[in-house]
Amino acid sequence: MDEILDEIAGIRIEEYDYPLPDSRIASHPLAERDRCRLLVRRADGCLEDARFDALPDLLPSDAMLVCNNTRVINARLRFRKGADASGALIEIFCLEPVSPADYAVSFASSGPCSWLCFVGNSKRWKEGPLRADITVDGLAVALTATRVERRGNASVVEFAWDNPSVSFSSIIATIGEIPIPPYLNRPTEKSDSTDYQTLFSHIDGSVAAPTAGLHFTPRVLEETERRGIPRRELTLHVGAGTFQPVKSDTIGGHEMHSEFISVSRALIEELASTDRRVVAVGTTSVRTLESIYHLGCMASQGLDISVLPQWYPYSPTHPSLSLSEAMQALLGAFEGEDFVASTRLMIAPGYRYRVVRGMVTNFHQPRSTLLLLVSAFIGDRPGWREMYSHALAGDYRFLSYGDACLLL
Repeated sequence: MDEILDEIAGIRIEEYDYPLPDSRIASHPLAERDRCRLLVRRADGCLEDARFDALPDLLPSDAMLVCNNTRVINARLRFRKGADASGALIEIFCLEPVSPADYAVSFASSGPCSWLCFVGNSKRWKEGPLRADITVDGLAVALTATRVERRGNASVVEFAWDNPSVSFSSIIATIGEIPIPPYLNRPTEKSDSTDYQTLFSHIDGSVAAPTAGLHFTPRVLEETERRGIPRRELTLHVGAGTFQPVKSDTIGGHEMHSEFISVSRALIEELASTDRRVVAVGTTSVRTLESIYHLGCMASQGLDISVLPQWYPYSPTHPSLSLSEAMQALLGAFEGEDFVASTRLMIAPGYRYRVVRGMVTNFHQPRSTLLLLVSAFIGDRPGWREMYSHALAGDYRFLSYGDACLLL
């Protein structure tokens, strides 16, 4: 690590802690999503209280909105041990596909597929498959889950079933549950199947929603379009690591989780030439947009661009490319209509934003990498605290189903 990276890695996470009473965590969204509150922070640091349905008027006229189109899957599956399903309850939380590794191919599988999973009550599942007799779209299906490998605190689980007319996506849609965040401290409810999906979600793969997008309604999108502000989409499949606080004393000891990203060639081409200010909807869109810049830089150096390492942006060998140059390098490094990779990008104070000029986001957990990302965007390390203190004093609602911020 060079001097700059040492300074960033040495940031103490206790600087990004704040008291968050349970009473301020929204357990459900508002009945009308766009009626939530919106805290606007302008480039000069001024704070304004607004409502989310005013967003189209608050965006710069030359903005371009970029949204994450990922869809939350019914990732939480429950099995009971024993032939009569009367034994211990085992919960399997699907994280990402292993074989086949492609999300779309795995969901379409009509035969065995393997996923990396968290296993609840793991000590009670010592050996042998778990079984469940289910009905999917009127068809009888005998489903088994077999643990084939342990990987750290997760396991690779193979799912198999006896009816080739049924896909894996149909199985989890039938017996799985939407995995709402653990900090909501309540079980999943029927309403979460719609409440915890954004208006533009249509690519299956996330285990958590890109929650800034939850506030958008047709009328907000229509008004945004009427004002001549284009909207573009990309994909980042949110992993369970998004809920993990930083447990090390300094952020240099925190290992960022890997997340799948996919960006169309058309959007990369547009970013290479646009004069519009890119406003990302949610931290997942932020991470994806900033990641493809750095992956373009890696492409210009002839490096492997399948994975973006978390500290690459801070490397002394990182080339200083313009956005256009980085996008052109990336375009020359892959074939086809979509660029696919994984990102471990760590955005922390000291990071220089290369793509994003504004963001819509929610209020994040204490001691989280998302709070570091927001602080990095504001540019003033204590600046996030003023904004969060304002929100706490003003009865804003926090976390996934809470209120929103617009940072410019």
